[in-house]
Amino acid sequence: MTHHQAHARIALDRISRRNILLGGLGLLASAALPRRALALGRIAAGDGEIMTISDGNLSLPMAFLYPEVPKAELEPFLTANGLPTDALMPDCNVTALRRGDRVVLFDVGSGSNFMKSAGRLVENLGEAGIDPASVTDVVFTHAHPDHLWGVTDDFDELVFANAAYHISQTEWDFWSSPDTLASVPAERQSFVVGAQSRFKFIEDKVNFIKPGQEVLPGVEAVDTTGHTPGHLSFIVHGGSEPTLIVGDALSNTAISFAHPEWRTGSDHDQEQGVKTRQALLDRLVADKATIIGYHFDHAGIGHAERKGSAYAFVPV
Repeated sequence: MTHHQAHARIALDRISRRNILLGGLGLLASAALPRRALALGRIAAGDGEIMTISDGNLSLPMAFLYPEVPKAELEPFLTANGLPTDALMPDCNVTALRRGDRVVLFDVGSGSNFMKSAGRLVENLGEAGIDPASVTDVVFTHAHPDHLWGVTDDFDELVFANAAYHISQTEWDFWSSPDTLASVPAERQSFVVGAQSRFKFIEDKVNFIKPGQEVLPGVEAVDTTGHTPGHLSFIVHGGSEPTLIVGDALSNTAISFAHPEWRTGSDHDQEQGVKTRQALLDRLVADKATIIGYHFDHAGIGHAERKGSAYAFVPV
């Protein structure tokens, strides 16, 4: 057993499987939450097609998301935009790219062990006409549970057994490090153990990528660190306009655009998260790019436009 494996085993021993399944933000989900409808958006991507497919939704308390924003400022904004003031229930939309002989998924959803309101990807892939066995590539924006844990099923088997896997080297190194468990708050330790346990299933099939790299033909990695240490977004080239799959660099179609300066508790590095959002929105407006956000409303596809001193999301 290597030094790294010994530390990983210790981490697994310290946190039981029950804590992995129920710990952290998973405790916030309720079995009573209704299932969201299948979100299926489609846009052309040159000689291919991009689809968004629902994995369900999350439930995140506002006290976790925006603890530093004064309620006198936050709550009127939420109300004016038709959002609840106690918690958000963001959609989770996985992006699929079909082009040539490739079927590419950007992230893989939560699986069944994070929140009861999520983990719907496999059944919704079937409704969209995609067989998990046909997936050739899985590209991760980052390794949070709602983006990674769906890589295995309830029997600890790879869901996308024929795929190659692609992830930021920085992201992999952070979650794999034996020092990470002790460095994160207690409520996020299950995130670390969950990432490490799932990484072992793909470690022989993974390709490490860096910003600026062409990950797959016509797919370029973009540095959007802040939400996590190695968060990447991905530009899909080849259509009439570029399409940027932003992951969680922008997380809400109202808040992230109108108030990119608001620090959020969901970001690992909150200051860098602000800088990334502001720079990304500037670029999206300048490039007239199509945007796909993992937690954007319903199908999650649209454009950014300037609105006063901030921005607005315009759905397609």
